[in-house]
Amino acid sequence: MKSASRSASSPFFSSAITGAPPIGGISKRSFDILVAFAALVVLSPIFVLIMALVKYSDGGSVFYGHRRIGYNGSMFRCLKFRTMSENGDTVLQQYFEQNPAAYEEWRTTRKLQDDPRVTVVGTVLRKLSLDELPQLINILRGEMSIVGPRPVVEDELELYEASAVYYLQTRPGLTGLWQVSGRNDVSYSARIEFDTHYVRNWSLASDLVIVARTIPAVCLSRGSY
Repeated sequence: MKSASRSASSPFFSSAITGAPPIGGISKRSFDILVAFAALVVLSPIFVLIMALVKYSDGGSVFYGHRRIGYNGSMFRCLKFRTMSENGDTVLQQYFEQNPAAYEEWRTTRKLQDDPRVTVVGTVLRKLSLDELPQLINILRGEMSIVGPRPVVEDELELYEASAVYYLQTRPGLTGLWQVSGRNDVSYSARIEFDTHYVRNWSLASDLVIVARTIPAVCLSRGSY
């Protein structure tokens, strides 16, 4: 099986556009800061409640940071509330050995509809996309944006092939065109097409539309697991 971790010397990093600003410039960044700060203030009671639930469910860590590729090929720790058992890598390897079909699902989509690593609390958080709320902190740090392609690992960026250059032109998003267009119910190639279309046709108005469409998509749990 292919390792999920690879050196930053991957040839796909040659698509990086050193020196060019992220799409949207100051207007997109100002929107990100305003919305992320306001959301953190408004949602702070929910944050505290989720932290308590995750902590007391199994006594493990509350947050989880996974290395992802950001704007221009930079690496960052994408924050989430922990939804998986802390020995998740071992659990996943054993599951793949016993279920070859599950490995094929993982290889093509980087997702599992029935993931053995996910905790009971984690299942609820993922269904409602609440596990991704800590990424508001990534946004304030300048590592992510409110709207954009979802952050990927290096193996996933290889699947983008020539379209990787579009992914690298913007900060990854907390939400995006893929999330409001079916999410895990669509193929990975369709996800890449959504990301490419978003970057090539970006406008602040389109960001506002995607944010508005995110609310019903989350409430109805479309394509989330």
